[in-house]
Amino acid sequence: MRQKTVAGNWKMNLDYQEGLALFSEVINRVKAEVTGIQQVIICCPFIHLHALVQLAQGFEKTAVGAQNIHQSESGAHTGEVSAKMVRSVGAAYVIVGHSERRQEFGEGNVLLAEKIDIALKNNLKPIFCMGETIKEREAGKHFDVISQQLTESVFHLNEAQIDKLILAYEPVWSIGTGITASTEQAQEMHFFIRNQIAAEYGQAAADRISILYGGSVNPENAADIFAKPDIDGGLIGGASLKSRDFVAIVNVFNRS
Repeated sequence: MRQKTVAGNWKMNLDYQEGLALFSEVINRVKAEVTGIQQVIICCPFIHLHALVQLAQGFEKTAVGAQNIHQSESGAHTGEVSAKMVRSVGAAYVIVGHSERRQEFGEGNVLLAEKIDIALKNNLKPIFCMGETIKEREAGKHFDVISQQLTESVFHLNEAQIDKLILAYEPVWSIGTGITASTEQAQEMHFFIRNQIAAEYGQAAADRISILYGGSVNPENAADIFAKPDIDGGLIGGASLKSRDFVAIVNVFNRS
């Protein structure tokens, strides 16, 4: 059975006190307003990880994740944070391969495969992001791009490992732009991704894996997006910075 998940990505926003205040609001709203969903995840900057994990204790529906890790176990990598460090504070998830990491820091598919491996080694559950640019979509290459990202970053894993991944499709052209892929475009790609998993690992594995949609999801468009059969939740950017909007999206998902 696929895990139903809504994950928030705070990106590089909020100072320490602002992050604690927002997370407290999210927890309180989830406790008061949300039933049914299996997992709400907040992926926050490193400075928030330990405190948010402490706030989330005793509430199994809310978990905390990092936005990045280094691909090495340890070493002379000044300014970087390892998977072991992230896991040691109690975080359970990590985003790997977000388009902003790919574009701003040149992270390629082979490097991201290493990050997935080190995350799994340290008992972190990767949320692996994939997506195409507007040029790639207009050129009709979007399926090829996604297939390559899966092949080079994910398909070296065995079936037991693939079960520990969450996948996220985020068309690069819709992230933070206010432009959302049509529900047909989103479903088409999620269906394609699930079929790629089925071809590599079998239909049972494809039926188990969760695939989230990310890209300007908000309370107004969430119902149409989440109604699609192959969309198992959302990776929410800007709307996750407002507790009311984020929990509204969670509740929309519960009703879908």
